[in-house]
Order: sequence, then C-alpha cells, then structure tokens
Amino acid sequence: MSRIGKKPVDYPAGVTVNIGADNVVTVKGPKGELKQAVDRDITLEIKDGHLVLGRPTDQIRHKAMHGLYRSLVNNMVKGVTEGYTKQLELVGVGFKAANQGNILDLALGYSHNIIFEIPKELTIATSQEKGQNPIITLGSVDKQLLGQVCAKIRGLRKPEPYKGKGVKFKGEVLRRKAGKSAGK
Repeated sequence: MSRIGKKPVDYPAGVTVNIGADNVVTVKGPKGELKQAVDRDITLEIKDGHLVLGRPTDQIRHKAMHGLYRSLVNNMVKGVTEGYTKQLELVGVGFKAANQGNILDLALGYSHNIIFEIPKELTIATSQEKGQNPIITLGSVDKQLLGQVCAKIRGLRKPEPYKGKGVKFKGEVLRRKAGKSAGK
C-alpha cells in the first residue's frame, strides 16, 4: 500500500468532514470551508474520528490516486484549521509593491506598473522597511490557490541568475552565475 495513502487523515474537534454524493469531500473549520471531488474508484469512510481512504486494486493509477487524494484532503484540513501563508520578496532597485484591498500594484522595472487582481479568497499585505526589500505576504485556507497566485506573481519577473533581481520567495536560495571575466 501507499505509505501516504494508508495513513488516516486526523482532524481536530472544531473541524467537520462530510462525504457527499459523487465522492465530494467537504471540510468545514474555523477559518472556512473547502470542497474537493475525489476519483470514483477511491473509497472514503469515517472511522473513529479519522477519514480513511482506500483503493480497489494495486494498479499504478489507483496507487497514484490513493496518495494524491489523501494529501489533498489533509491539506484541506490543515488549511481550515491553521491556514497557509507565503511571502514574496522583490529584489531590485526601484522595485515596489502596494495594495488597496485585493488590487496589487507592482513596480518591477518595466516602463509601466503592473496591476494584479488577487482573488477574494486570499488575504494580502505589503510591507516596505527602510533598507529592506519590499515583502508581499499572501494568506489563504486553500493551498492550491495560494501556490498558483504566488507562481503568477513570481512569473511577472523571475529572478535572474547574475544579480538575483526579480520576484522570489522569502528564503529561496538562487543559483548564481559568475559574470563576465576580464581577460587579457
């Protein structure tokens, strides 16, 4: 059996997990509610306060789906209890970030500012301290949506390997290249 798939999904007392028609799992918690459709071959059952996922055979497809859906449901449970946050750092001279509500205004060294609309399911905060790079902090209960939005923002100006300028995740280590070498 899949090591990940066979582990039961634990959920705390304040979280309710419901299995609806067509294998749709609904997770409600203090921070919100999430839904995920599960493949029809994967069986779901609640035993002793744990959600257990099962598979019919040991086919490669069933093994892959078993671990995948267990991880997705576990991420949903963690999201509605704790939530997820990611921080993006803008590295470069004149790079700025500001937000009004869910509208993000970015100055990334282009001839114009980039206006980026953040989905309403996410929370956003920008900060700029003197001598530090601007930071964009995004938070959500949905891990997939948060990762997708962060990837789109990072894709507006990916970090380049020579000086490291661009939008990167906070704490991300970039592979740097040596520049031109002066030779005679």
